[in-house]
Amino acid sequence: MSPGVDALLEQARAGVRRFTPHETIQAAGRGALVVDTRTDLQRREQGELPGVVVIDRTVLEWRLDPASTWRIPEATGYDLEVVVVCRQGYSSSLAAASLRALGLHRATDMVGGVEAWRAAGLPMSDRPADVRH
Repeated sequence: MSPGVDALLEQARAGVRRFTPHETIQAAGRGALVVDTRTDLQRREQGELPGVVVIDRTVLEWRLDPASTWRIPEATGYDLEVVVVCRQGYSSSLAAASLRALGLHRATDMVGGVEAWRAAGLPMSDRPADVRH
């Protein structure tokens, strides 16, 4: 029998320091790569975050693995600090766990996702998103 998605989520978050929206801003300030994995529809409904890179969840590992032929230029090494952001902070936890399994040991995610960002009154971007395919 499957342990279920809640157990999978608990396992993905075990021993990981997740960031608040304010801590995510601080991480970006020190050079962390903040990656938004929300769908196009979610981004249209909620708005764009400033200074993030948008990568579809279906290709996240290929774009961030420094050894991948399909990596983005920012994927410079396995010591890269990555903060994954989603709508509510659930799928981002699973995505960050996948990145850690890949070797990106500093990958984490943002608690509460963009909903928490907006609730904190943090700025949204009026510029087009930096979407990576």
